[in-house]
Amino acid sequence: MNERRNKLVSILLNNMPMLLFVLLLIAFGAIAPESLQYQNIENAFKQASYIGIVAIGMTFVLLTGGIDLSVGSNMYVSAVIAGLAMQRYSVGAGPALLLCLVVGAVFGTINAIAVTKLRILPFVATLAMMVSGRGVGLMFSKSRAVAFPDPVTGLGSAELFSLLPYPIVIFALVVGGAALLLHRTQLGRQIYALGYDKEVARKAGINADRVQAAAYILCGLFAALGGFVSVVQLGNVNAGFGKGDEFDAIAAAVLGGVSLFGGVGRVFPGVVLGAVFIQAISIGLVSAQVDLYLHPLITAAVIFSAVLADSLRNTYLKKLSRRNIRLEV
Repeated sequence: MNERRNKLVSILLNNMPMLLFVLLLIAFGAIAPESLQYQNIENAFKQASYIGIVAIGMTFVLLTGGIDLSVGSNMYVSAVIAGLAMQRYSVGAGPALLLCLVVGAVFGTINAIAVTKLRILPFVATLAMMVSGRGVGLMFSKSRAVAFPDPVTGLGSAELFSLLPYPIVIFALVVGGAALLLHRTQLGRQIYALGYDKEVARKAGINADRVQAAAYILCGLFAALGGFVSVVQLGNVNAGFGKGDEFDAIAAAVLGGVSLFGGVGRVFPGVVLGAVFIQAISIGLVSAQVDLYLHPLITAAVIFSAVLADSLRNTYLKKLSRRNIRLEV
């Protein structure tokens, strides 16, 4: 009986993202049925596309047991440089996107060097990059808004085969690529192994510094791409662009079942549901006509509950694992 109960609890804990998502749909379906209309659901996925891409990059870092607080500044700097290149030098959309990704990769590389070579704590290193990166972006933009031309911003409202908005298509491609990388490549398996137990991973011959550096570079790359997708929808980059998005990315990853302790989590459906979950809360609260001043409090309460559930889940699963080891012995 106890074994069956433990198995049931374990299944529920490991599928927490899906459970939270279903509960959210039921709650908002009862309070504001119009929030479940197709258009609102499509808007939730469309608005979640850019933060979902950033959250996927964050997942690589979180899986290694690290954290990156600089993704919001990365989004800003990458988008500003790409926008200025298009404005001043008539660079096309393709080369501008490539430039944006290169800047993001450089941003991630600096974080990787600080963490793996200089041995600075990830929280401290990326916090410093968050502040300094924002300063670099403001220096380039002179604190002015940087507008993107119509061929780029037109993608925000365009649809593939008159069916799927392009931001959702890009998000889907990123999800597929990231899932394949994590579950079908050696690097992906090493990222999980490093986050699960760093010492055991090193004894197994895994180059911890190389794997951790790759995670931060990928995070920087996805942050830049997320910034570009956001600009496609907004049309310009202002001084506040990307501010606070690092916390939404972390929240989306944790809501999606990625552990802050490393080694646990999946891009699909976990992080995807986490990103949509955050946007669905906002859309649901608007549909339910909840006071705007209460939105941040309610969102924060949901995120706090997810982090608490993550901590409790890890504690319980470790306890359950120890029990199973004793039984096998």
